[in-house]
Amino acid sequence: MRGGAQSHLMRCSDGYYYVVKFQNNPQHRRVLVNELLGTRLAKRLGLPTTPVAVLEVSEELIALTPELAIEAQRSRTRCQPGKQFGSRYPGDPRCMALHDFLPDEQLQQVWNLHDFAGMLVFDKWTCNTNGRQTLFFRRLPGQHGRSTAAGGAVQQDTGDSPESHYETVMIDQGFCFNAGEWNYPDAPLRGLYTRNRVYSGVIGMESFGPWISRLERSINTSALVEMMAEIPPEWYEDDYDALNRLVEQLDQRRTRIPELLLQAKRSNRQPFPNWR
Repeated sequence: MRGGAQSHLMRCSDGYYYVVKFQNNPQHRRVLVNELLGTRLAKRLGLPTTPVAVLEVSEELIALTPELAIEAQRSRTRCQPGKQFGSRYPGDPRCMALHDFLPDEQLQQVWNLHDFAGMLVFDKWTCNTNGRQTLFFRRLPGQHGRSTAAGGAVQQDTGDSPESHYETVMIDQGFCFNAGEWNYPDAPLRGLYTRNRVYSGVIGMESFGPWISRLERSINTSALVEMMAEIPPEWYEDDYDALNRLVEQLDQRRTRIPELLLQAKRSNRQPFPNWR
């Protein structure tokens, strides 16, 4: 797969395809923590993410699959066996087209375009130091409703057919918490999607209100502790104190969201065209 982590598309024992990041990826071992924790948090906020899992990749499979390797400029290293991070592919890759870019006309056909505002709340909260990554796809014929990838309520199509609209899912939480640094160097443009058009529905701070309310209401200390327990210790090299500090600081950042959004609004980029 494309990207600095050199992920691999693999079919797993549950019959689904997953984009798999390995512990010895070129970015950092901690990005696996960021992916699992970040996606669980985004799902808790009702945002459109893909299902994620901790996957076991055996030594035997890696030995029998030469493609499972990490490539550097002058070297090639086998992927490390053991527990890896997996993000489920939204469908069957043999018959489903995914897009990381849509022209403006098609972008307006994305039925859950409003979720970009919610994802910005998430990205500001977690200090995603990468631009927002997302995928677009059409539902297959015969699917007469939409459900969020996070398992939310079904939303019916507003067009003439279920194939008339696109859907977006938010992927790649690896650079939340500043990747392997595990700190929060906030900056006005961080976490923003590259195109302002996705924020056309933002008319003021109230446009972010539903997600800010969910953040305050749905994610408490016990939920954070539960998510931490799911993370394999080898992903953070058994440094539980570092993981605990990361989550404690995250918990304390809730009240900063409006301030961080205002900083983005006041930036030279002017990402919210209809916020006066």
